[in-house]
Formats: sequence, C-alpha cells, structure tokens
Amino acid sequence: MPSTQEPFDLAIVGAGILGLAHALAAGKLGLRVVVIDRDTQANGASIRNFGFVVVSGEERGVVWQRSMRSRDVWLEVAAKARIDVIHRGTTIAARRPEALAVIEAFLKTEMGEGCELLSATALARRQPQLDASNFAGALWSPHELRVESRDAIPRLASWLASEHGVEFRRETAVRAIAPPVIETSRGPIRAAKTIVCPGDDLATLFPERIAPYKVTRCKLHMLRLADPGFRLQSTLMSDLSIARYAGFAALPEAAALRKRLEAEQNAAIDNGVHLIVVQSADGSLVVGDSHHYAPTPDPFAPDDVDEIILDEYRRVLPGAQPKVIARWTGTYASADRTMFVDTPSADIRLVMITGGNGASTSFAIAEEVIAELFGTSAADLKFLPARGKLF
Repeated sequence: MPSTQEPFDLAIVGAGILGLAHALAAGKLGLRVVVIDRDTQANGASIRNFGFVVVSGEERGVVWQRSMRSRDVWLEVAAKARIDVIHRGTTIAARRPEALAVIEAFLKTEMGEGCELLSATALARRQPQLDASNFAGALWSPHELRVESRDAIPRLASWLASEHGVEFRRETAVRAIAPPVIETSRGPIRAAKTIVCPGDDLATLFPERIAPYKVTRCKLHMLRLADPGFRLQSTLMSDLSIARYAGFAALPEAAALRKRLEAEQNAAIDNGVHLIVVQSADGSLVVGDSHHYAPTPDPFAPDDVDEIILDEYRRVLPGAQPKVIARWTGTYASADRTMFVDTPSADIRLVMITGGNGASTSFAIAEEVIAELFGTSAADLKFLPARGKLF
C-alpha cells in the first residue's frame, strides 16, 4: 500500500460499474486514481443482471441521451479490454395490438431514430422460434449491447489497472472521509478528491445525505436456462416490458396497454415482472425479472414469482422450456428518480444510480461528474463524441 505521503488525485469508493466508469473518465484525464472496495471481487448489482445496455425504452430526454452515450463508450472500451459483445440490438415483440400502438407512437419520437417496425411475419422470419400468429408486430432497435457482466466487470477493472494505472484496494472498508484523508479498515489513504458510489449501501457513508432522496432497495429474480438449441438474433422483450420501461410507458398510448395487462396479467404487474431474454456465448439463456421493494429486502426467492417470469417466457417462445440451471436474486438502490449526485463537501461527490440502469448510463454519468468535479469539459476527456447535450 502506498504511503499516506503519496496522495492520489481521486479516490473512488465502490468498484461496481459506476465506480469503474468514474475511474475510466478520470484516467483519461491522466489523474492518479485509487478504487476502494470492501469485497475481493465484483459481487453486487453490477454482475447480478443481464449485462444488457439498454437504449430504447430508457426515459425520454437526458436519461435516453446518457444511454446512447454510454453505449458508445461500452463499444470503445469493449474493444480494448477484451470484453465480448455477445449480441446487439433488441426485439420487442408485441403480443397485443395495444402494445403495437405504443411501438408505433415511440417510432414517431426522436427515440425511434434508427429503429424499425416489424410485421408479425417479419418478426417470425427473423426469429423462427416465434409463432407469427401470436404477435401483432414488433420493434427492432439496433442500439443495444449485451455483455456477460460477471466477465465484463473484472475485465474492465483489470484493463483500467494496466491501461490507466488505476490502483485497487480490495477487502478494504471505508469508515470516514475528510479530504485529503480517507480512513479505511487498512489504514488511511490520501486523495485530493473523493467520489462515493455506494450501490445500495444506504447506511455506511453519508446516510444523512442519502435520506432526503427517500432511497429504498429493489430485489429482483433472475434465472439461467439451459441452451435451447436455437440462437437469438438479439435481446428479446415483450408487452410487459413496454408497460414498464419509462421511454414507452410515459407515452399516452401506453395507458390502454397498462389497463389490459392489469386485467389479463395482474400477477405479473403486482410482482413487477417483465420479460428480458438474453443469450450467453455457451447458448444458455438469462431470463428475468421481477421487482419487489423494501428498505431491507428478504433473501428469499419464492418459486411462484419465477413461474410468473417463465409463464411470460413460454407465451413469447412456445415449445419445450429449457431446464432452469441457475437462480439468483439481486438488489439495487431505488428512488423516484434514476440517479442523483450529492455534494457533502467541495471535494466529495456522492453518486447513486437509483433506476436499475447502471450498465446503461454509468459511463455518461461519470463523464458529467468528473468534468464538474475537476473543472473540465467532456471534450477534454477525449471520448467519442457525445450524442445530445449531457451537461
């Protein structure tokens, strides 16, 4: 461990995707960066997910712009850090005419740029496992990426260390921050500025700053199914996702879909279930998810919730369901906004993503925070050109 007489320019607390994104933005400025994390390896929300970088469906405006920007940075980083982009794009299959109406409205907005309306026949032709008679049509979005999170996050960290000289202090808990000193379980670390990315830890650092944002936790169910013997052409979603993702759900046309879903699939609505299906390099499918909210979610995963998820899977992909080979839960911070940046002091920023879209927005958020904290601009970070105004 470096001596406390050898300070860093920036300390980042938290080695999830948001912390790593800040390390990347700071590294591109040539800053000396240390990342501090209590675990030996990534173990939280950053790996307990689909590895799905969402664009179409993100909240209209700045969140959508951030997702487009973050997608571009993912592409830049993946090529350099040996992170496999397993598939690209999203197919959102509309089982009901009300869902198709939302898709048609979406395509008339600026968010529909580059997207395409598919007929039921074209949908089935693109993905033969889907029965055209079950669908009214679909949205094809080319923007999304899919990585394997449990591989991508460690590879990103390793590349940051080798390419940008980012130092990692693992198995180290931060107890207090008073720049330039960070008190940790392994002794003090000196840094001129600190960014805290606590994930869904609401109590350890700056709980009094977090409390006004009324943050709680969301628990989700995830499953991995055995290789079904076919290959998806993209990520696959359905009507329940259209009703849940703000970029669709906020459109006026979504009200009729929501009403019908509440009548026909009320258990799914009550459990926050919508369908995302992605495929891994080994052919297995990652399927989810559900949403239950509590300050301290219980650790249990009732089978009836998994069955609601699998029921929607079978409606979209009829035929023999592959065997479930793994189940897990994840938790993330949740609030009535997708993220916030708080300023405990001039040299500290507390950054939380509270919308479950860390993979989709972290890189853009980090650019904004680093630019503000160090008095620079996005252009100075020498990233790919941003899409839309972020600052």
